[in-house]
Amino acid sequence: MPYPAQTDRNTIIQTARTLIEREGVEQLSLARLATELGIKAPSLYRYIPNKAALLQAVNLLTYRQLFLAYETALQVAGDDPQDRMLAIFRAHRAFAHANPETYVLAYTTTVPEQRADERVLEQMALLIQELMSAISGPERSLAALRGALALVHGFVMLELKDQLKRGGDLTQAFEESIAAYVAGWQQRGNRRIYHSPA
Repeated sequence: MPYPAQTDRNTIIQTARTLIEREGVEQLSLARLATELGIKAPSLYRYIPNKAALLQAVNLLTYRQLFLAYETALQVAGDDPQDRMLAIFRAHRAFAHANPETYVLAYTTTVPEQRADERVLEQMALLIQELMSAISGPERSLAALRGALALVHGFVMLELKDQLKRGGDLTQAFEESIAAYVAGWQQRGNRRIYHSPA
């Protein structure tokens, strides 16, 4: 007689992610997770072989939810490429603040077995690079995208770690920074068009 299903892989991963946000990744164990799910720890091994695989799945879920936040922001951002890119930056910051523990985990883990599949992440990032190309030009879109991630992620990480201590409105500082960044790439793109041969 088959063992009755009491949970599923998606529920396990989502519950682990919730626990990490609530208690921190250091407190997460398969035994703790099983208790939260109301099952015995050996039952988890039918879905997740070990903690490293669990964290990898959590990290991938975090990235998927981040890109879902991008898509939601783009639905109301209008058609202007600059406005759409700024909407993505704002969504990134809002997501990080709403999910600080799993955001930091996804972006800082150095254990190969815990990192999300880079092929999947690349396919997701290509959608954002395509949008950036409308601002920077296709040949510079990768550099522009990398710079944008460094700016937005760096700002967010400093906020989450409480490293911006000199006062002032951090939201205003963020808005001014991302606006200046996008405007700078737009100007470079315009010069490229202006100087291109007829």
